[in-house]
Amino acid sequence: MTRDYQGDNMIVATNVDKIYPNGCHALKKVSATVKRGEVVVIIGPSGSGKSTFLRTLNQLEVINSGDIMIDGMDMYARGSNINALRENVGMVFQSFNLFPHKTVKGNVMLAPLTVTKRDAKEVEQHAKDLIYRVGLAEKMDVYPSHLSGGQQQRVAIARALAMKPDVMLFDEPTSALDPEMVGEVLDVMKALAADGMTMVVVTHEMGFAREVADRVLFMEDGELLVSDTPENVFDTTIHPRLQQFLSKIL
Repeated sequence: MTRDYQGDNMIVATNVDKIYPNGCHALKKVSATVKRGEVVVIIGPSGSGKSTFLRTLNQLEVINSGDIMIDGMDMYARGSNINALRENVGMVFQSFNLFPHKTVKGNVMLAPLTVTKRDAKEVEQHAKDLIYRVGLAEKMDVYPSHLSGGQQQRVAIARALAMKPDVMLFDEPTSALDPEMVGEVLDVMKALAADGMTMVVVTHEMGFAREVADRVLFMEDGELLVSDTPENVFDTTIHPRLQQFLSKIL
């Protein structure tokens, strides 16, 4: 594991290429930087490479070429301990993937107990604090089958935060939810952003992107075409493909 001081930059991706075995060129020389405490939202049509790029940041997808540094650590350095690197990068998926046989508190406590070997009492108190933080104090000892989709996703966010990451990645976290449950999850994410968490979010929720993002990235066909402020992206962009995309979804 190598560390190279990155200053204000939490994530630095340089010329990232991803080609699947079937020949699909999913990412084409993508370069992007995310500063500490910044909220970056990635938008674009389906199949544009948004989720693929997000997943390369913690090696859920392995790149073919390029470089990715997170908090000064080279995610692809030879001999790196990827599990140790991932401890610093929390991830929330479309599906909740909670353990059905464990309570809300048990789900949130599991990773820090098994991976970090922290003191059990400390882990339990931190789990309780996080469950309060996502608004589920009354569900502490409830099993996932008794929770709504929005509640399960909030537990998944608390579970990711339990590892005390410096970066949170969200891969379309509301896409599997009924419309009335989307707001409760976005509210938790907004609170995280307000607390200064570095976040990279793939989403179709343009209202969230406009309100919360510091910067919006627009991708298509594996390429990063636009990186700009929400105001410029949504109100004054002159990029023809971005204009066309927004005209269909806004």
